[in-house]
Amino acid sequence: MGKNDPQTLVCPDYVGPACRAKSSGRPAGDSIDGRSYRWAEIFPGAIVWTTLIAAVVLSRLAPLQVMYFIILFDLYWVLRVCYFVVLLLVSWRRYRQAIRTDWLALAKDQPGFADTYHLILLPTYKEGLEILRGTLNSLVASSYPVQEKMMVVLGGEEPDRKNFERIATQLQQEFAGRFFQLEFTVHPHNVPGDLVGKGSNVHFMGHRVKELVDSLGLRYDQVIVSSFDCDTVVHEHYFSCVTYKYLTHPTPTRASYQPVALFNNNAWEASPVVRVAISGTTFWLMSELIRPERMFTFSSHSMSMQALVDVGFWERDIVTEDSRIFLQCSLHYDGDYSVVPIYTPVSMDMVQAETHWRSLVNFYKQQRRWAYGVEHFPYLIRRFHENPRFPLRKKIFYLFTLVEGMYSWATAPLLIFLLGYLPLWLAAEPVRVNVFYQNTPHVLEALMRLAMVGVFVSAFIGLALLPPRPRSRGRWQILIMILQWVMVPVTFVLFGSIPAIDAQTRLMLGKYLGFEVTEKKRNNSDKTIERATVISG
Repeated sequence: MGKNDPQTLVCPDYVGPACRAKSSGRPAGDSIDGRSYRWAEIFPGAIVWTTLIAAVVLSRLAPLQVMYFIILFDLYWVLRVCYFVVLLLVSWRRYRQAIRTDWLALAKDQPGFADTYHLILLPTYKEGLEILRGTLNSLVASSYPVQEKMMVVLGGEEPDRKNFERIATQLQQEFAGRFFQLEFTVHPHNVPGDLVGKGSNVHFMGHRVKELVDSLGLRYDQVIVSSFDCDTVVHEHYFSCVTYKYLTHPTPTRASYQPVALFNNNAWEASPVVRVAISGTTFWLMSELIRPERMFTFSSHSMSMQALVDVGFWERDIVTEDSRIFLQCSLHYDGDYSVVPIYTPVSMDMVQAETHWRSLVNFYKQQRRWAYGVEHFPYLIRRFHENPRFPLRKKIFYLFTLVEGMYSWATAPLLIFLLGYLPLWLAAEPVRVNVFYQNTPHVLEALMRLAMVGVFVSAFIGLALLPPRPRSRGRWQILIMILQWVMVPVTFVLFGSIPAIDAQTRLMLGKYLGFEVTEKKRNNSDKTIERATVISG
């Protein structure tokens, strides 16, 4: 790899021992360990389906008892919504403070600033020139000293080699001399042990950039690696903020740095259904940043090169490598690994295809892929058993947090918006004269009205997070941005519960999910992403 050479290279040792991944290690199914692992794969889906079937059957057999349960369940979720609103508002306040802070000035005051470098990995497959150009433009616009301290590596795939090399040549010409290093790699196809997708690509890229870092004579703890989706547009202060947090952390190499993830690059062009549903991901992440002890890494994030080298880089045979890397590090360091919240945002594209229907199908697949994080459960069961040094309390906490989150994702919207009303529809005539039966609809309606506070707060913050309206979009689009929030119950079920059930059922049945690239496009005439003005202050 050369600074002024756009040639894409393949690591000659990739398929040899020097570049072997630490795989997810699903054991052979006919072994005792394999059978235990298989039961752990079945468990999350089994409790989800047990809940759904019981809700239907008991709604007919014991409707009054189910009504009691549903009212208590809805009350519990109203309280959770209120708690969520508090967390979201606190996170929103910190976000506003973060994007107004001069992080570069703070970072420069810290010892070690002069020796700290950033390395950005951008795996890509069939992405267009405009998408990648917008990403690189946002990096160039960073307040951090890009020319002196930022290395960027774009990683293509062998099946798309011709297109990728054409784009690489164009980008090399446009951005020559604007980064400390600008490199390109091509991930070979059909490598034994690889699952086709982002994970195997960034694993390969990790080994290649290790060679780069070694050739530059840099220590691994001097390099902060950011694994980004190739459409990621960073806020101008993101890298300065991460640098400051890294240099002020007591053990910086034992932490991942998780930013607020927005999906604003094509927000004014995407389907209203997709906008509402994907906003839920942003708000969930913002609320989780207040409680980093619960967090795994998600999507685009940053971490020390030292940690990546220690764990052998990302696993190359799973779908959800973005969150698995946190678990790899936590297990390697016996639980001494954490997530540091970064309130300075990055922004990515929403799913958008040529037709509205295709956009919804692709968005469903994206949500199912994210929900496939349930594959971490059997992995953790096995790895925790193998590591007695990992604190027991933290083992229980991680397992409960993962299972409860995935279970709620799959069941809560269905129970609240649909199955919770089954007892009212299926109850026999003698039950219908019961006073409690007759009052239940009014109680549920009152609880739903209370829960609407979450929708109102989400709508307010969602509107505030929007980038400026492009000139090509009329003012009436603002009205759509407001009215779209009435679709929250529908999106929670169609793009929340159902893809989560789909993912957990696939794992339960052994129909393992592969990686699918979701189609995204932008209206190039708007040029809304050429600079890193992700969000206005």
